[in-house]
Amino acid sequence: MTDDIALIQTLDFFTPIVDDPFDFGRIAAANALSDVYAMGGRPLTAMNIVCFPIGDMDKSVLSSILQGGLEIVHQSNAVMVGGHSVEDPELKYGLSLTGIVHPRKILTNAGAEPGDLLVLTKPLGTGILATALKAGELSEEAARRVTEQMATLNKGAAEAMIEVGVNACTDITGFGLLGHCLEMARASKVGITIDTRKVPIIPGAETFAGMGMVPGGSFTNRKYYSGDIRIDLDAESVLPDIMFDPQTSGGLLISVPENKAPALVQNLRKKNVLSTNIIGSVRKEMPGKVHCHQ
Repeated sequence: MTDDIALIQTLDFFTPIVDDPFDFGRIAAANALSDVYAMGGRPLTAMNIVCFPIGDMDKSVLSSILQGGLEIVHQSNAVMVGGHSVEDPELKYGLSLTGIVHPRKILTNAGAEPGDLLVLTKPLGTGILATALKAGELSEEAARRVTEQMATLNKGAAEAMIEVGVNACTDITGFGLLGHCLEMARASKVGITIDTRKVPIIPGAETFAGMGMVPGGSFTNRKYYSGDIRIDLDAESVLPDIMFDPQTSGGLLISVPENKAPALVQNLRKKNVLSTNIIGSVRKEMPGKVHCHQ
């Protein structure tokens, strides 16, 4: 738009992942806003996208969803300026967003440099716990914790990385951690190594994965990406299921120069980001490949 302002436009919406309509609205809004934060941007305006079965659900459900979304938009300091709804037999909700970023400070998944360290800002396992929730196996407290994680904005993490200056970023969503790592490796023409001992995992995710409560998307991701991902783990380990678990409103994967990593971690902690773990590194060997080990 000008020498100092570039426009970011993005949208995302999906079907309910939790039972409470207010929480569904919060999660869907936080998930959509992550795309702006992953680019180092600041959201300005939001518009609702709604598909609603008006003949089968009370309008109070719709009202609660919109209130949840509005709460998160307010937390982001953006403004809700409208939206559009259609009658649909399957409920869906999300946001269309406009944000801004300095043209020379746009972050993508294509800027990772050899020698960088990788930081993940939220623990993994939302897909597995959502599967357990649907099966009625998740405790009320565990359901509350995973709901709050998914409804937590990546705003603080984005502010922390902008202040420090990093090379690349992507948010972890449907492709799972390893799928998004591979997308970064391919786009940046680098190799990526992940140490599973350092990867944060939501409590209970390993247990439920061991019980077979793994979403179909995890298997799809593993099949699609496995040709370029080397996994050196015990054959009985459930960690690959977690590493490929599709995340809803996941954290940011940040590629930061090694000399800036301590400052980034310190900044993330100051902003009470859920995870500040350094989980891997970027290398010039094996461009377009990912190595996952323990």
